[in-house]
Amino acid sequence: MQLERSVVLITGASRGLGREIARVFAARGARLILTARGAEALEATADQLRAQTRPDGRLPEVLAVPGDVGNAGHTERLVRRALARFGRVDVLINNASTLGRSPMPRLEALDPRIFEETIRINVTAPLHLSQLVLPQMKARGRGVIINVTSDAAVAAYPGWGGYGASKAALEHLTRILAAELAGTGVRAFLVDPGEMNTRMHQDAEPGADLSHLPSPAVSAPAFARLVEDEPAAFGRFEAQRMTAQMEPVS
Repeated sequence: MQLERSVVLITGASRGLGREIARVFAARGARLILTARGAEALEATADQLRAQTRPDGRLPEVLAVPGDVGNAGHTERLVRRALARFGRVDVLINNASTLGRSPMPRLEALDPRIFEETIRINVTAPLHLSQLVLPQMKARGRGVIINVTSDAAVAAYPGWGGYGASKAALEHLTRILAAELAGTGVRAFLVDPGEMNTRMHQDAEPGADLSHLPSPAVSAPAFARLVEDEPAAFGRFEAQRMTAQMEPVS
């Protein structure tokens, strides 16, 4: 898929990985729809991107729609506004996530209500957004859905049970979605960006020194490469996990 003039919807876009992914796609000429819970931070990110002059001298088109993707009403308004503004969504990147609580409790102390909220944001919201953009993607016979995962989905880290279980559910959901979309021209992928020095990671490990970890700017370009190269490079790996370096992993 050529990113020039493509329409890309990114959740959790006000900071961290989501903001860096938005920068990369904007630099490649994509038109962006961004959402996140913090309205002030989201608009600040959108303003920075709108001022990001590209090599051809043009400025990016950015629509910022603050809100909680865990709220079905917001996700529906978000997609309606995206379609009203741009007429389509070519790429959906489900990046928004929640840890549930910081510091994260072990499973025996995990509040079921917090776990339900974690599932709602990390699993239900990506599914709902996918359902909302799929009709127009399938009608055009092209589209890409990328769900951001974590190694916590496949490794048993004490204290990461609620978050890890939500990401494991997202992974299997994505594999089934990819299988169900076979032959439609729409592809579904999982990308694990790896450990990064982000506020979310700091919240997961309060007090830990994360200075040795790469910034999210290191992983972000891989998302654009995946969208640009996926038909030729990743044909048989659509249902597998990929690292931010785009290497399929089992």
